[in-house]
Amino acid sequence: MTARPVSASQSERSEIVFPGDANALGNLFGGRLMQFIDLVGATAAFRHANAIAVTASMDHLDFVAPVKVGDLLILKASVNRAFHTSMEVGVRAMVEDVLHGGGLRHVSSAYLTYVALDMQGNRIPVRPVLLETEHQRRRFEDAGRRRAMRSDETLRKRELRAMLGADWHV
Repeated sequence: MTARPVSASQSERSEIVFPGDANALGNLFGGRLMQFIDLVGATAAFRHANAIAVTASMDHLDFVAPVKVGDLLILKASVNRAFHTSMEVGVRAMVEDVLHGGGLRHVSSAYLTYVALDMQGNRIPVRPVLLETEHQRRRFEDAGRRRAMRSDETLRKRELRAMLGADWHV
């Protein structure tokens, strides 16, 4: 399977924040931001895999600064690393200061894992990423470390559930 350049699947989404997207203080709901992050991330994963990509997990979601009603939210996603049937996608969310010269302010970042599926819902192999820059190489290496941590955490939770037995509830 031939590798696909990171740049070939990058995705960008822009959203104007309206009152219906915000809480009583005029800040974008965190859940709505998560939805936007998931959508732009899924687009990058879909492009990379040339297949349906479903969300398996979202981790390290950091809310750095509030997003206000009227802000122009810019979200950018890149596939950091492809594994056998899954991919880690990094998403960065920024607010563009359109009224004062177009500068960008970082408001959130997240890492998501997507799994590639065929039309019957079966996992399918994903092509590797072709790294083009040193920045992409660093993100690739970091994705491997995050995957190892997620695997360790999954194992720890499985062991805890087994130890606590059927009485354990979330």
